[in-house]
Amino acid sequence: MEPFIRHRGTVAPLDRANVDTDAIIPKQFLKRVERSGFGQFLFHDWRFQPDGKLDEAFVLNQPRFAGASILLARNNFGCGSSREHAPWALADFGFRVILAPSFADIFHNNCFKNGILPIVLPENVIDHLFQQADQGQYCLEVDLEAKVIRDDHGAEWTFEVDPYRRKLLLEGLDDIGVTLTYAERITEYEQTAKNVYQGVFGPTRSAL
Repeated sequence: MEPFIRHRGTVAPLDRANVDTDAIIPKQFLKRVERSGFGQFLFHDWRFQPDGKLDEAFVLNQPRFAGASILLARNNFGCGSSREHAPWALADFGFRVILAPSFADIFHNNCFKNGILPIVLPENVIDHLFQQADQGQYCLEVDLEAKVIRDDHGAEWTFEVDPYRRKLLLEGLDDIGVTLTYAERITEYEQTAKNVYQGVFGPTRSAL
């Protein structure tokens, strides 16, 4: 997983509350066995019209938000089912940061596991950011190391994040990556356990 230290990107304002995971990635697209490739289906029912054409009114289809990597959202983002495909789709589409007043707990946790930084900000700050983003292309720099968000007008906001999750993002570690940092100790433990087992049952049964 790519380390997250600082990120600068364009903000895409998704002005909807209670966005559930089925809206983020509809259930008919969950048949893939790999994590990649879900970005093309992100917000499918909102991005596309029934005839398959892009809905030009939807925020992510507007040219000024092309390549946006910071998603601005409203309360309770990521509610609904616990599918991890939702952050997979967001990450595959190119989002590294999500700003909202609140997140569904499981979705919030899944974001960290997949290299996305979900940041909780006060509602008045979110309102201000929506106002800025609605006026034209709006960029932010998110500094995880300093826990600060800055814009090009000199404004900045601090945020809090769980220290352990922050450490993992800074180091680019997911659950598997964390486990691998203990590889040497795991190998030592397994060798010790094997020696004890052979001492009790003998070498002929060590493979059991």
